[in-house]
Amino acid sequence: MSNGLVNTRDQQFLLFEQFKIDGLFEREPYSDFSKDIALMMMSEAEKMAVNVILPTYAEGDREGCHLDKTGQVRVPKCFHDAFKKFCEGGWLAAVRSPEVGGQGMPVSLYTACSEFFGAANFAFLMYSGLTSGAAHLIELYGTEEMKNKYMYRMYSGEWGGTMCLTEPGAGSDVGALKTTAKRLPDGKFLITGTKCFISSGDQDLTTNIIHPVLARIEGDPPGTAGISIFIVPKIRVNDDGTLGEPNDVKVGNVEHKMGIKGSATCTLIFGEDGKCVGELLGKEREGMRIMFNMMNEARLEVGMQALGHASAAYEHAVQYAKERIQSTPVWEMKNPDAKAVPIIMHPDVRRDLLWMKAMVEGIRAINFFAAYALDMAKFAQTPEDRAKYLGFAELMTPICKAYSSDMACLVTSKAIDVYGGYGYCQEYPVEQYMRDVKIACIYEGTNGIQALDLVGRKLGQNQGKNVMNMAAEVQNTINRAKAVAGLKQYAAKLEEAYFAFVDLTMTFASLGKSSSFLIPILNASPYLELFGDVLVGHFLLWGAEIAQKRLEEIFEAKGADTIGKRRALVHEDPEVAYYEGKVAAAKFFAAEVLPTVKARCEVIKQGEKIPIEMAIESF
Repeated sequence: MSNGLVNTRDQQFLLFEQFKIDGLFEREPYSDFSKDIALMMMSEAEKMAVNVILPTYAEGDREGCHLDKTGQVRVPKCFHDAFKKFCEGGWLAAVRSPEVGGQGMPVSLYTACSEFFGAANFAFLMYSGLTSGAAHLIELYGTEEMKNKYMYRMYSGEWGGTMCLTEPGAGSDVGALKTTAKRLPDGKFLITGTKCFISSGDQDLTTNIIHPVLARIEGDPPGTAGISIFIVPKIRVNDDGTLGEPNDVKVGNVEHKMGIKGSATCTLIFGEDGKCVGELLGKEREGMRIMFNMMNEARLEVGMQALGHASAAYEHAVQYAKERIQSTPVWEMKNPDAKAVPIIMHPDVRRDLLWMKAMVEGIRAINFFAAYALDMAKFAQTPEDRAKYLGFAELMTPICKAYSSDMACLVTSKAIDVYGGYGYCQEYPVEQYMRDVKIACIYEGTNGIQALDLVGRKLGQNQGKNVMNMAAEVQNTINRAKAVAGLKQYAAKLEEAYFAFVDLTMTFASLGKSSSFLIPILNASPYLELFGDVLVGHFLLWGAEIAQKRLEEIFEAKGADTIGKRRALVHEDPEVAYYEGKVAAAKFFAAEVLPTVKARCEVIKQGEKIPIEMAIESF
């Protein structure tokens, strides 16, 4: 069930029992797949993660990246062989079409595979993820010449890729960028400017790096409306495909970071000598629209980064708690002959582990469902269904990114708590999980930006139908769970939270048209967390409904007609143990977290503006 990184049984439950992705394999574009093939691919991904990528985790962190005297960034040595094997396995372009060298894998299936990779070493995975994303932009918007020149070599892993948005004075405010593009007689452009915090900005894994760069063509208007996007290779490519001379792209520095130290985060200087040439990708002044294709993919990948770290931290904490002998149980405190027990026997530790379990399974479901929605949009037979599932993916993108990363930080922190003092030491991996996951709250748009995107854009998207469709999904789960023995009271808790959240959403809609429009903006982050809590409650209860029915079938088949016999089966049958845990996690979340939703909604509805009204000098 677990390899110390990911609970594979829970992955399979979500894919095949809850979301039933094998239905995707019935027709195009996924008719070449089957459940057996999917399981085989997941098994291969697990082997790649455990045997090839995981050994680079601590070593890559210790070695980090450095800039040598020639201006070349050197990544951890152990990454080289792993990257080669990863690309040879076809994983870099797994979700891309076979026509461009990919495997055409369903997004939901690759998402499960990528959880293994991210849990093993996300700093390593970033090199391939950014390359695939940059190549996909060329696939979508490039000319045939560009595809032949750049895309195929990127999808194969021969060349790398990046995403160049951020500048020293234009971080979250991309529209304030100062990088310029000057027209050349041959239709190309001279690029001049500086980009910072560029992941994979330079590395020695590939022979060339292709940078998609946001810049403003001289004379174009200010703000995001005047931004275009350009393909800027590190080394120029000749017409015959051979490498030419360097393209005046220099590395200013490599950041020394808190975590993901194996990922080269660089400042890049374009055109310092006036010789940096770029090619326009797509149409002029459509740079932001084009780049959002990659940004949205990247935000979903960050959600998976969070999940991978949370999953690995939880799995390690459970194993440690089962092995670490410490203290007698509280009910034996007065017994002088009592022996110390594994710390998983202590109530406080069990509570922390169950919270972690519920949260990991919850954010796994959120991220897997967003991927499933992207698949269903391709699979849809009607425009209405396509719009519905695309709407789910759009609505959930900021939640996948922000909620998953916020909760993963808490999960990794609790993992350290389970280990105690040892968790704070580098002897064990949980301290690195916490260091590595924090960046997920910050890059690809800070979580505050994600919350503003949710409240300011996503709630009103498609005339509010995306939110209404998701609300209908939650209501359906509530109705089904009410009919399942043992889940009725927990369905009622989800329903109370759901009604309170819907009411708050309607309040936000009305405030947006009044003088109190700052209330939704001020409370965007709490609102996103509330949305995440309701979705976790929904997915966990949906899973519990399925699990409870399976348990009843197993109990009947095995003649377990008493509580004692059923409890015995939990210890004897791994499937019973898994389903029992699935139900317990849903009940715990419903009992412990969902009742807080209504109170938190009421607090927001009171309309306090204290942070805004308080004088800056008083901070």
